[in-house]
Amino acid sequence: MTATETGADAQAPPGLLTPGLTPIQRFKAIAGGSAGNLVEWYDWFAYSSFALYFAPHFFPSGDPTSQLLQAAAVFAIGFLARPVGAWIMGLYADRAGRKAALSLAVAMMCAGSLVIAVIPDYEVIGVAAPAILLLARLLQGLSVGGEYGASATYLSEMAGKERRGFWSSFQFVTLISGQLLALGILILLQRILPTEALEAWGWRIPFVIGALLAVVVFWIRLGLEESASFQNAQASGAERARTMMLFTHHPWETAAIFLLTAGGSLAFYAYTTYMQKFLVNTTGFTKETATNITAAALVVYLFILPLFGWLSDKWGRRTNLAFTFGAGMLLTYPIMTTMAGVTEPLMAFGLMVVLIVIIAGYTSVSAVTKAELFPAHVRALGVALPYAMANAVFGGTAEAVALGFKGQGVENAFYIYVSAIMGVALITSLLLRDSRQHSRILED
Repeated sequence: MTATETGADAQAPPGLLTPGLTPIQRFKAIAGGSAGNLVEWYDWFAYSSFALYFAPHFFPSGDPTSQLLQAAAVFAIGFLARPVGAWIMGLYADRAGRKAALSLAVAMMCAGSLVIAVIPDYEVIGVAAPAILLLARLLQGLSVGGEYGASATYLSEMAGKERRGFWSSFQFVTLISGQLLALGILILLQRILPTEALEAWGWRIPFVIGALLAVVVFWIRLGLEESASFQNAQASGAERARTMMLFTHHPWETAAIFLLTAGGSLAFYAYTTYMQKFLVNTTGFTKETATNITAAALVVYLFILPLFGWLSDKWGRRTNLAFTFGAGMLLTYPIMTTMAGVTEPLMAFGLMVVLIVIIAGYTSVSAVTKAELFPAHVRALGVALPYAMANAVFGGTAEAVALGFKGQGVENAFYIYVSAIMGVALITSLLLRDSRQHSRILED
């Protein structure tokens, strides 16, 4: 077996520990690292998927748009915890190891989901209900903030140079799988429960499921192998990760990740998470039809992501980024304007698939592009913190901004906003060196 096939780089510096993974070992590492990512994002998206049903229980006053706006505000506030989680867990992953950080992240998500599952509603405990919901969401935000950096770093480090784009794309494959699982459970509950039961208590079921799945994944993650990159960083006596390193030693990389994430996360949440509500609240489809359209488009997304990851191994990460942000800047406004007026579910599905293809160029290489920019001793923090900061400012507020514009009667201003931020990300991607050619991951 060749060095390329095993992941061992014949030109690695003397004494460097290389993974030397067989294809089966590599697959097990990727699968094990991804399993928790799926559960993390299932729990995260279950909130958004079921908001249509539980919002009246915590925010009883106002019309449906007002209730959704309040639920979206809690969703956005949860994002504010993500930079804190990214900061704490990024430092932890760079100091204690990727495995330890991944295990802690999924344990925190389990706790947050369990709390949401059992909170009494507003009629029972008054304003304490939305307050506890907010606290649970903050805990989940801490968890997801830490999960992204640790999993992106781990998957990128465990993938070999020749197929790193392909294997690391599975971070978003499992992310979308988690979102799809949340929607799938919603569809199942819509089929087997009367609407009254789903609105009264059925919305709690997905959070119970999420907590139970997190327990299983916690034990799986305890058995993961530590990455050679982390072991080498520890053995080399490299300086311990510190927050200011990002701004003093790696300012351009940190800024680039922030700007790329701003465009990518805003578009991702606009094209996927918010789309379910958009199809109900703007286009006029029923909740069930909107859920089916969104779920079908996400299934397509699952298969497109590895394809774009594989292509990035051939033509470079920068090509993927330029495609996404260039196409998004030009096509977001006309596609969403058209979608607002469609009446056929198949047409809405086709338009959503176009948006999915656009964003797949970025999400397929989101993990690997960031991981390849930083040296191992500060990699998890470098991946996580600027990503989480941009996510909090742009991704987490996407639904609230969209609903705010709609409430003011200027919904199309949201499409312009998305296009403009993607334009900034396009400029950033064109200025960025292709990380495939200049990777800081040495264990290949």
